[in-house]
Amino acid sequence: MTARKQWMVVGVVVVAIGAALYAATRTFGADLFPVGPGSKAPEFQATTMVAGGPKTKNITDYKGQVVLLNLWATWCGPCKQEMPGIQALHDALGPQGLKVVALSVDDPGFDGAIRSFVAEHKLTFEILHEGSGKIERDYQTSGIPETFVIGKDGVIRKRVIGAAEWNSDANLALMRGLLAEPAP
Repeated sequence: MTARKQWMVVGVVVVAIGAALYAATRTFGADLFPVGPGSKAPEFQATTMVAGGPKTKNITDYKGQVVLLNLWATWCGPCKQEMPGIQALHDALGPQGLKVVALSVDDPGFDGAIRSFVAEHKLTFEILHEGSGKIERDYQTSGIPETFVIGKDGVIRKRVIGAAEWNSDANLALMRGLLAEPAP
């Protein structure tokens, strides 16, 4: 076999391996690259639920901040149970820089229900809405509520599936520790 034919075989093998790797990451990406502690927080786009008109927000808007990103829905019982604890955490550590972001995954058209939920529970932290299901796929959620604690470096530090007591001593200590870390 000539050198040229050998290089052609090598080229075909490299292309085949590249195609296989591409197909594997597309098919098994969530298994190969799980979203959780130690991984970079995936990008998202969601709409603010504030008076004066909606604005689009994404994860880069929170760069350099400690973020508690809570995915929830108006119909979710456990979401309702954990909201007072999230509000208490926001009240305690929001002034020190903790950014609490509650992102509703309700279907499109639920803006009124989301606003009613926020008013009923007297929530004062940032409320976003993304109803396409994309954030749930990108963050590989298994249900609602699901919460991600993201450090100043944009890395997920804690992932909680289901409701939690966010103003517990352990969670307050975790947040204070993250807030004390230097910005990247």
